[in-house]
Amino acid sequence: MKKIIITLSLILSIGFSFAQQMNVATFNIRMKSDGDVGNLWQDRYTHLTDLIKFHEFEIFGVQEAFKEQLNDMSAKLPNFKYIGVGRDDGADKGEHSSIFYDSRRFEVGESGTFWLSATDTKTPNKGWDAALPRICTWGIFKDKKNGKKFIFMNTHFDHVGVEARKESAKLILTKAKELAKNLPLILTGDFNIDENNEAYFTLSKSGVVEDTYDLADIVYEPNSSFNSWGKSIKEKGRIDHIFITKPFKVHKYGILTDTYMGKFPSDHFPVYVELNWK
Repeated sequence: MKKIIITLSLILSIGFSFAQQMNVATFNIRMKSDGDVGNLWQDRYTHLTDLIKFHEFEIFGVQEAFKEQLNDMSAKLPNFKYIGVGRDDGADKGEHSSIFYDSRRFEVGESGTFWLSATDTKTPNKGWDAALPRICTWGIFKDKKNGKKFIFMNTHFDHVGVEARKESAKLILTKAKELAKNLPLILTGDFNIDENNEAYFTLSKSGVVEDTYDLADIVYEPNSSFNSWGKSIKEKGRIDHIFITKPFKVHKYGILTDTYMGKFPSDHFPVYVELNWK
């Protein structure tokens, strides 16, 4: 009996040794605004990046990130690089939906940004009934640990346009197939829709991507992912999501509620998943 147990243990340990863990997150960092009295960017970004370092994010998407904020984060995260452009001019102006990645583990090949629009995905414009221009940034990444490639996409859906959110979901699925062919996909973002919304179902029931929340072995969901600086914390409600395709498997899913001196690093909590793949 002892021999059988030892043999099984060896088989399991060999299997796990070939499986690679990847720490992925999505984080709406809240734009820099002088109106956020008591929650100014210059007072909170060190705590925000400390959170990222402590939880050992390896690749993550950000939303509401402006160029100055990206520079501040880069200074605090020296092992990270990022890809992405501003939605207002395709360069530096306006919100970025950038992807940060630990350059010690990942290298990026092709990358780009497209606008969420029915008419023009290549230049800044507002799509459908959206109140603002909205974008999706993507990159083809190589994991240096196993030599395999995957596509990572990060977005921020419109907060007003009902049609825009639904059509944006369809567009992203189409673009993922076009850009990545059969590569595994990780899709992150502030989708401005909870798990009961029609646009959410467009993704979660697409047969293409699945919500990591539904797949995780361990789920840590103490409250909603939006907090409004602590004023709008609800028992349930996820508007920040991480979707994946196979062969990724989800071990842990968590809404990270770290605070400092009773304050919040952002008006959203980051959503974190621990993925495994071979």
